[in-house]
Amino acid sequence: MLLSLAQWLQTLSPEFGFLRIFQYLTFRALMASLTALLLGLAAGPFVIRRLSLLKIGQPVRGYGMETHLSKSGTPTMGGVLILFAIAFSTVLWFDLANRFVWIVLWVTLGFGAIGWVDDWRKVVRKDPEG
Repeated sequence: MLLSLAQWLQTLSPEFGFLRIFQYLTFRALMASLTALLLGLAAGPFVIRRLSLLKIGQPVRGYGMETHLSKSGTPTMGGVLILFAIAFSTVLWFDLANRFVWIVLWVTLGFGAIGWVDDWRKVVRKDPEG
């Protein structure tokens, strides 16, 4: 999205020549990584607090080490935060006309959906096996 905006601004005036940096994949990849990191750090505490309030915690098997039992109720479904950060930064920084960007994004979201279903089944059924 930002790449398209930068290219459009460059066609308007030569004063926007500094925006050529958006054409470099390495710059966009670095900025996408930083965007996802900052978004995750900013939204992480809110998401964790919200999951705790909703009591979306993973059940722990009754048999096992005592220290493992203390993890009962730890919020699960944190992958939603990671997927949101990845999807947002991808749409923001990468060339949306490239079909491979969309393929990778949809495959990533598909695997995230599988993880969400697994976590949801653990929470609803109270089954630590998933």
